[in-house]
Amino acid sequence: MSQFPDYYQLLGISQTATQEEVRHAYRKESLKTHPDRIVNASPSEKRAATERFQAVADAYFVLSDPQRRKEYDDLYRTQPNRTDNPNSTFDFFSRFANMFGGTTEENTTQQPDAEGVFADVFEELLRPEVERRVPFWYWIGTACGGGLGFIIANVPGMMLGALAGNRLGAVRDAKGKPVAAVFSELTGGQRAEILHALALKVLGSVM
Repeated sequence: MSQFPDYYQLLGISQTATQEEVRHAYRKESLKTHPDRIVNASPSEKRAATERFQAVADAYFVLSDPQRRKEYDDLYRTQPNRTDNPNSTFDFFSRFANMFGGTTEENTTQQPDAEGVFADVFEELLRPEVERRVPFWYWIGTACGGGLGFIIANVPGMMLGALAGNRLGAVRDAKGKPVAAVFSELTGGQRAEILHALALKVLGSVM
């Protein structure tokens, strides 16, 4: 009998978890399971980590959207054979391809890209909370970050540096004060999550 992925168990949350609790749980689990964190891993260990990382991303993709979550919950209640085994989620999107938003080919939902989900969620932590002002520091940050990145790692470093620089410049434009001051106002958990995410991106770019 096919096993049904228990996305709540995969994220370590209850069925009554709020959307903010879903986001927090995803950030925590994705950092724990990101394959780039495994040093000197065997092929089987790397594969297992990748599968878990994908399963966590699948769980977030489904539970973070109210409509997808409602449709999943309706199905969840009818599935007695639920599990948090990562393998159970790989055929979920093929077995229930049309459950999210209709039955036409155009409305078929594909399994999400785990790295894309990871990048999008952590970018939200750096996204300005107020309307951006004239993007002066956005462009200065892009140029400076790109130059520093090129010195460190040639073209790949330039691209990563430019991206980091324009995000930091955008924060300064929006907040009207140094990024260090904005960073110091975040909670300890938010600061740790941002640093972990940036470290993973840097490690991933040079591996």
